[in-house]
Amino acid sequence: MNPLVAKWLDKSRDELDEIYRNAGAGTIPSGDTRGTAIVTGSLFSKTLAAIARLFAWQGKIFDLFPPDRQNGILVNKITPFSLTFVVAKVYRDASWMDGQETIVIDYSKTSFFAKAIRDEIREVEPGVYLGKVWWGKTRVLDFALTRNVTP
Repeated sequence: MNPLVAKWLDKSRDELDEIYRNAGAGTIPSGDTRGTAIVTGSLFSKTLAAIARLFAWQGKIFDLFPPDRQNGILVNKITPFSLTFVVAKVYRDASWMDGQETIVIDYSKTSFFAKAIRDEIREVEPGVYLGKVWWGKTRVLDFALTRNVTP
């Protein structure tokens, strides 16, 4: 696990929100990313993150972009076999948290099961993203994405 992401597992929701607010949108990830669910307020956050990664959600694949890399589509990797399901549109827009630019992962027009979900991510350091999950207009979860950075 990325060392920065490991530190986030011990942070409170307010601390994660502050990190998110202080980050710029950054670049839209490309390729395969590793996902980590962050369950705040739990003594077992590292265990819960490991269980979620093993059995439910492993990350996202951002390979489906046009040459301008401004708008595109991604798929989520789920199940212990990293099967690719749950497509989302990806674009830049204002964050529901603070109105500043963010990278939006929007399921409203691409997924029957996840149509009420909207993810937002910001690049905290090269290749490391902190994300917020919204169900409708209610924040439900934080997560991290990491990718390999090529020079």
